[in-house]
Amino acid sequence: MQFTSFLENGRLTVALTGEIDHHCAKSYIQAIAAKIEAYTPELCVLDFTDVTFVDSSGIAVVINAMRNMTQIRGQLVLTGIGNQPMRVFRASGIDKLVEIKEAVS
Repeated sequence: MQFTSFLENGRLTVALTGEIDHHCAKSYIQAIAAKIEAYTPELCVLDFTDVTFVDSSGIAVVINAMRNMTQIRGQLVLTGIGNQPMRVFRASGIDKLVEIKEAVS
């Protein structure tokens, strides 16, 4: 698991990398939750630009981030989603629960 994150003007951006599967999902869930708790951002952006693979564990990462943001009355946005992760998110209905943007400005 490897990611970078930064906070700017109330927006927390978390750039995820590699494959998000059962081997790393729990670590991602915990790390993202810790960042949200520490910074209480108005907006959290999960950037999937460098993610090559997502399975159902990746759905859990998104759902947990969404719950954490809902608890602090914030918003979650997904961006930079490639073809394979997008197929998984569409099949699961995540695209109807969370806003997905090409790029967040």
